[in-house]
Amino acid sequence: MTAKLARTRRADLWMMMLRKLPITESARMQRRFFAAAATAAVRKTALYDLHVELGGKMVDFAGWMLPVQYTDGIIKSHLHTRSNASLFDVSHMGQVRLFGKDRVAYLEGLVVGDIASLQPTEGRLTLFTNERGGIKDDSIVTAQEDYLHLVVNAACTEKDVAHMREHLAKAKAKGMDVDMTLLEDKSLLALQGPESMSTLQRYVPPGTDLTKMPFMTSQVLTVDGIPDCTVTRCGYTGEDGFEISVPSEHAVKLASTLLSNEAVQPAALGARDSLRLEAGLCLYGHDADEDTTPVEAALVWTVGKRRRAEGGFLGADTIISQIKNGVSRKRVGLTTTGPPAREGADILSPDGEKIGNVTSGTFSPSLSKPISMGYVQTPFSKVGTKVLLEVRGKSREAEVVKMPFVPSSYYKVP
Repeated sequence: MTAKLARTRRADLWMMMLRKLPITESARMQRRFFAAAATAAVRKTALYDLHVELGGKMVDFAGWMLPVQYTDGIIKSHLHTRSNASLFDVSHMGQVRLFGKDRVAYLEGLVVGDIASLQPTEGRLTLFTNERGGIKDDSIVTAQEDYLHLVVNAACTEKDVAHMREHLAKAKAKGMDVDMTLLEDKSLLALQGPESMSTLQRYVPPGTDLTKMPFMTSQVLTVDGIPDCTVTRCGYTGEDGFEISVPSEHAVKLASTLLSNEAVQPAALGARDSLRLEAGLCLYGHDADEDTTPVEAALVWTVGKRRRAEGGFLGADTIISQIKNGVSRKRVGLTTTGPPAREGADILSPDGEKIGNVTSGTFSPSLSKPISMGYVQTPFSKVGTKVLLEVRGKSREAEVVKMPFVPSSYYKVP
C-alpha cells in the first residue's frame, strides 16, 4: 500500500467515525479538516509533542499533523482569542527569503502588490497570479534591509516554490541579481488577541516598545532570550497579534513561555477557521483559487495603484481590464437563520434561480448566528440584497452583508 493510499484510507476511516457523531460544531469542523487529508508525506511541526501533551486532537492537514481543537473545544477557544490571547502553531506555512539587488523587480513580476514602495520593516498582503489572472496563492511580504521575507500557504508551498524557481531561472538568464532560500529550519507561532501585545512585551529586549510598532510591520528581535526571531504584527483572526518566526530548535521553549501567561491559551485549526471567517478573510483553495481573479474575490485593494497603471505581473491584462470593466460574479458575505450553509451550498435568487455557491460557512461564536461567504452573480452582490441558501434540502432566507462580519481590531499606533 502506498503512503498516499494509506493516508487516504486513514482519513476515510476517521470520516466514517465522525459521521456517527452528533452533528455538533466540533464534529463538523473535524469532518472538514479530515476531508482535506493531505497528499504529501505527513510531517510534524516542532510543537507536535507539546500539542499532544496539551490535549490537542491531531489531524493530517495539508501534509502536517496539527491540532484541530483542544479539550475546551472550538467555540471557547474562539471566544478566548477575541477577549484575551491565543497561541496558534502555524509552522506548516512556508517561509521564503529573496536576496539580491533585483529581488523587488523579480517578485513584482509574480505578484500584484506594490513591493517597491515597501520600506525596511514594512509588510503587505499580496497575491501570486497566473497568466489568466487567477490567484495562485496569497502571501505576506515584509521588507528588510537586504532581503524580502515571504510567508505562503502550507498547501501551496511546494507549487509556490516551484513557480518561483522557474521564474528565478528566467530572471538569472536575463542577468538579474536575485536568489531565494526556503527557510526549513524556522517555525512560525501566531499570538493573537487583545492581550497579545502586553504578553509579548515581557519577552522582548528593553527599549523595544511594541506600542510603537504599527500593524503590518516586522522586526528581527531576540524574544525570550532567543535571537534571530522575525516578529511581524499581523494575523489571520481580525485581532491585534503577532506572527513570530523562530528557529525550530527553540520553538517549544518560546511556546511554553507564552503559554505560561494566564491570558494565553493554545488554539487550533478549528478556531483559526471560524475567526478568519468572522474577519471576512479568504481561505485559499476554498474562497480563492487559480480560477478566481482578485477582482472577483473582492481583493482588488491588493493591486497597487502603480501596478494597475504599469502592469508587468502575470495576468495583468485580465485583472486590469476587470478593474475597469467589472466582472460577472463577486465574493460576498451572507447571514441567515437556522443551520449554517456549508461550502458548496447553492445560493439562489428570491425566485429560486441558482446565482452562486457558498465557499465557506460556519456558526459565528461571536455573533451567535450562521455566517457564510460565497460568490454570486454581480447584480446580486449589493449589501442588503435578499437571497436564498440551500441548506439540508431547504431554501432559507439570507441577506448579503458587509464584511468583516465582526469588526476588526487591527492595532493603530496612538
